Amino acid sequence: MTLKQIIEGTDTKTGRAFDLTIQILIVYSLITFSISTLPGLGETSQQFLHISQLVVVAVFTVEYLLRILVADSKLKYIFSFYGIIDLMAILPFYITFTVDLRAIRIVRLLRVFRIFKMARYIRAVERFGIAFKSIKEELVVFFGATFFLIYLSAVGIYYFEHVAQPEAFKSIFHSLWWAVATLTTVGYGDIVPITLGGKIFTFFILMIGLSIVAVPAGLLAVALQKSVRSISGK
Repeated sequence: MTLKQIIEGTDTKTGRAFDLTIQILIVYSLITFSISTLPGLGETSQQFLHISQLVVVAVFTVEYLLRILVADSKLKYIFSFYGIIDLMAILPFYITFTVDLRAIRIVRLLRVFRIFKMARYIRAVERFGIAFKSIKEELVVFFGATFFLIYLSAVGIYYFEHVAQPEAFKSIFHSLWWAVATLTTVGYGDIVPITLGGKIFTFFILMIGLSIVAVPAGLLAVALQKSVRSISGK
C-alpha cells in the first residue's frame, strides 16, 4: 500500500482510518478552541489547551505537507478549495495574525461525505448547484434592486428622523443600519422612528421587506423542483 492510497484513498481500511482520525482531530480542535474562549479559565486548563493546539497544528501541518507530496498536481492541490482551507487552518499559528482562523477547520468536515460514500448527499448538493445556476440572473437583479432599496430607505428615514433624532440618524450612512434591520424584518429596535412621517415610512418599508424575504425563497423553491426533475430524468 502506497502513501498516496493512505492519504487520498478511502477504499481501504487504512485510508478510511487516516481520514477518520483527521476528522476526529478537527472536531476536537473545534471543541478546545470554543472552550478556550470561556472566561475565567485556570492556568492549568489554559496550558492544556495550548499544548493541545500545538499537537493538533503539528498533525495538520504534517498532513498538509503529505497531501502536497502525494498530489498528482501539487499546484492544483495548493490552490484548490480544500488546499486553501487546509493552509488557512494552520497558517495563523505560524505568523502573527489578529484573527484566529481555527474555526474554519469545520469546513474540512465536508470530507466526511467522501469517506462514507454519501452519494445521495452529493446529489443533493448538485441539485442546489443546478438550482442556483438556473436563477443566477434573477438573483443578481434581485439583490441589486435590494441594495438600491436599502440606500433609498436610509435616505428616506434620514429626512424623516434626522431633526427629531440627530444622534440616532446622524447621516445617511448611520441610517443604513436601520434600513438593513428593517428591510430584513429583523427589527432589532435599537433605532426606531418617533415622528409620524417616519412611522408611516417604516410601515411601507416593512411591507416591502416581507417580499425581500419571500422572493428569493420562492425562486429557489421553483428552481429546486426543476433541478430534481432534470436529474431524475437522466
